Amino acid sequence: MATLVSFHAHPDDEAIGTGGTLARAAAEGHRVVLVVATNGEWGEVPDDLAPGETLVDRRRAETERSAAILGVHRVVWLGYADSGMTGWEQNARDDSFLQAPFEEAAGRLAAILGEEAADVLTVYDWHGNYGHPDHIKVHTVGHRAAEIHGTPKVFEATMNRDAIRRLSEMARDAGASFGEEEFDVDGPADDGNPMGMLEHEITLKVDVTDFVFRKREALGAHRSQVTDTSFFATMPDEIFAVSFGTEWFIERGVTAGDGPKDGWLF
Repeated sequence: MATLVSFHAHPDDEAIGTGGTLARAAAEGHRVVLVVATNGEWGEVPDDLAPGETLVDRRRAETERSAAILGVHRVVWLGYADSGMTGWEQNARDDSFLQAPFEEAAGRLAAILGEEAADVLTVYDWHGNYGHPDHIKVHTVGHRAAEIHGTPKVFEATMNRDAIRRLSEMARDAGASFGEEEFDVDGPADDGNPMGMLEHEITLKVDVTDFVFRKREALGAHRSQVTDTSFFATMPDEIFAVSFGTEWFIERGVTAGDGPKDGWLF
């Protein structure tokens, strides 16, 4: 069996972007390691923090629960501060992931890849799916770390913009809601680019249908960020399964063709 290291920017990203893949890999007997770059300080602050409990405490505990649901064997925190969205003053904090020396951050991740003898690494696409500065840095740091360690396979987790558009249109035609009414998948995201990638730019589609509700349970573990009234929580099961039963990747070194091929990371 092989070892998968999945590198993410913030607590809850692991469930949203790759939850089905992590659960499938673990169920098939592979070792699964989650590395989280930041503490997620700038997420939503819940009303029920206990005396002395911080948002970081809560989000770390939620991530550990999510990881257990997905079957993750080890969670590693790099401990950088959340950089916030593009243009926020937090971008300039010395302890933020955005300001972390590039080779130092890559070296820390490479050391984990070495400890785990990683066969596969997941990062994000070139603009971090939606332009968040920490997500973009996961892309660049992750690729550099794989280069240092010599990790044989690197996959960039992404979102299929064409698929999201199709689902939105289907929901609209059926009189249902697919997220916020003003949401436009082709509109500018945090860095001014649209979310995700076009279908023809993606090389791999991974079927996680058998694990989609484990992914949903993992999302639910992040109660401070995913409330009972959130988009993820209120979506009917059948729509959730259709929407999140496939996860999308771009494999390093593979030229995109006519569209993503059905396949797997191993």
